[in-house]
Amino acid sequence: MTRPAYRMLPQATADSTAFWTGGADGELRIHRCHSCSRLFHPPVGVCFRCRSRDVAPEAVSGRATVVSYTVNHHPWFGDAFPPPYVVAIVELAEDPEIRLTTQIVDCPVEDVTIGMAVEVAFEHHEDVWIPVFRPVQGSVA
Repeated sequence: MTRPAYRMLPQATADSTAFWTGGADGELRIHRCHSCSRLFHPPVGVCFRCRSRDVAPEAVSGRATVVSYTVNHHPWFGDAFPPPYVVAIVELAEDPEIRLTTQIVDCPVEDVTIGMAVEVAFEHHEDVWIPVFRPVQGSVA
C-alpha cells in the first residue's frame, strides 16, 4: 500500500498556505528568514532563531534523507488508508535541522531504511497538496 484514498487534511493558515499549496507548482516551500538566512519549519510569521519577521517561503530541492520511521499496521481509517504504511521523519538536503513528518510512498514498507535518499512527491486533495516522499530512483536495493 502506498497511496491512500482519503486523508485528514490540514487547514491552511496565512503562514502555512505556501507550504500546503506549493505542490500545485511542484515545489516544496519552506520558510526562510531573510535576516539570519536560516530555513525553518513549521511555517510561522517570525524566525524562532533571531526573532525577525522578515521571513517568507521559498522552494527547496525536495531532496531529503529518512532519519526515523515506523510502520503502521493499525487500520485507523479503514479501507481508505489501509495498512501497512510508513510514517517517517525526513531531514531536508538543504539543512538537516529541517525535518518533516511524512509518509514514504511508492516502495514496499520493508524496503524503507534509515539513511534512505528520498524526494518529495505531492498528493492533491481538495485545495492542498500533501508532501509525501518516495525513494530517489535507484536508491532501493
